[in-house]
Amino acid sequence: MNVNLQGDREALTAFLEGEIDHHSARYFRDSIDERVASLGPKLLVLDFSGITFMDSSGIGLVMGRYRTMQQQGGELRVQGAKGAIRRILLLSGLDKLVRIE
Repeated sequence: MNVNLQGDREALTAFLEGEIDHHSARYFRDSIDERVASLGPKLLVLDFSGITFMDSSGIGLVMGRYRTMQQQGGELRVQGAKGAIRRILLLSGLDKLVRIE
């Protein structure tokens, strides 16, 4: 599991790698939230192209970041989700809250 954060106050992209489960979700959440708190970006993009497995913890990860960005008056997007990961995001209804590219 790894997260590479790139960007500035306009847009911050979190490139996630590995699996999102109960244990790794905390690492991803803490890493992303720390950078969001320090930069206050207008747009946060979660890049799922490096995710190989995701359970419901991934939905919680997206929902939590959605709430954070809403509180800051910002926007959240998800990109790069493929196959089963994309299906989980769509079946959960997250596409009604955030743009899934």
